[in-house]
Amino acid sequence: MALTRDFKETILARVQREPKFAHALLQEALDLLLNGEPDTAKLIFRDLINATVGFEKLAEMIDKPSKSIHRMFSANGNPTINSLSAILEVIRQTLNVQIHTKTVNLSRT
Repeated sequence: MALTRDFKETILARVQREPKFAHALLQEALDLLLNGEPDTAKLIFRDLINATVGFEKLAEMIDKPSKSIHRMFSANGNPTINSLSAILEVIRQTLNVQIHTKTVNLSRT
């Protein structure tokens, strides 16, 4: 029998072992979100939440039901900008990072 590990457990273990991996997940989710790929971004945010603050604690911190937050990051979820902003603030504080954006002009003149 092959040894397998649940994907969520793998992400959780790696985030706990390598804090920079959590930072990379956050960066990837934000890049995807800002570049028109919200569905993939939501999946990464969901994994990041599970591996860091957890849905129950996050729900307490932003005063929303955890079931509602789970729905926001499901395939059909659609978080409001206010909810997403509050969630990003909790993630930012949890990871102890600052979030900065940078615009790169790729057009050729």
